[in-house]
Amino acid sequence: MILSIVRGGMVVLGVVSVVGGFASIAAGGEFVVAGLWGVGFGLALIVFAMFERGRYRSNAAERDASPPGPGGGEVGGTPVEARFRPTDEVFIDPASGHRMRVLVDPRSGERRYVAES
Repeated sequence: MILSIVRGGMVVLGVVSVVGGFASIAAGGEFVVAGLWGVGFGLALIVFAMFERGRYRSNAAERDASPPGPGGGEVGGTPVEARFRPTDEVFIDPASGHRMRVLVDPRSGERRYVAES
């Protein structure tokens, strides 16, 4: 939910920047360069907000809009597809403090992150 609010805010700020940039360009004179920067910055914000994804999330979890698990990864205790194998890679998520285990699909290289208890 928080990510949706942040993404929405980024889109709104991007749209305001693009509209302000076009207004500056229309004013002409010395405002044209500032207007170009405003349009570019606004478009970059909008594109980033549309393509940014939650960290540690699988594509399936994003498509289903399922809630994130501890540390933002997959929900703990849910079965992971058989193609994923646990690796020796473990890290502490700096935001949540949860210990995260990295799983990888050897064929595609796709990675998943699951919080360990």
